[in-house]
This record gives sequence, structure tokens and C-alpha cells, in this order.
Amino acid sequence: MSEYKKLRRTHKGRIIAGVCSGVGEYVGIDANLVRIALAISTLFGGLGVGIYAIGWLLMPDEEHDTSIVQDLIAKQQQSRATTTDWSGEHKPQP
Repeated sequence: MSEYKKLRRTHKGRIIAGVCSGVGEYVGIDANLVRIALAISTLFGGLGVGIYAIGWLLMPDEEHDTSIVQDLIAKQQQSRATTTDWSGEHKPQP
């Protein structure tokens, strides 16, 4: 079985959330180049902050299998699995 790279937020080289270091490791370039590219895109239109935020939400941490968004969706689905009837009791859905 061949091993493949996974896009993850890393702890090694992390400054804020590990997005740039994770992208740099995945692509095989220095994380500082990714940081510079995001800084330039932030200065010219503000897009860099949005890209970083999206990466932070969608990229899982290297210690986890799911991202922040996936965890939030799972919690939402879990809370829908139990509903409250008119008596105020929580009952599982059939």
C-alpha cells in the first residue's frame, strides 16, 4: 500500500493555527513563502485573511481526522438525533 500526503494543520512551524506550515509541508515549500503570499494577498484586497480562515476551518489538525467544520456538523447532527416533544422530554428519533 502506498502512503500519500494529507493536507493537515501542523504543530511544527506553527505560528497561529498551522495553516501555512501545513500547506508548505504538503506542497513541499517553505512555510514562510506561503505566509508571504498570504500577506501580499491580504495587502492587495484582503483576500489572504479569508483564505487563512477557510484553511483553519477546513483543514484538520495533524492529531485529528476531522476538521473544525466537520466536528460542528457532527455535533449538529447529533443534537438533531434527539428531539424535545411538547412535554419537554428528550426522546430519540425513530
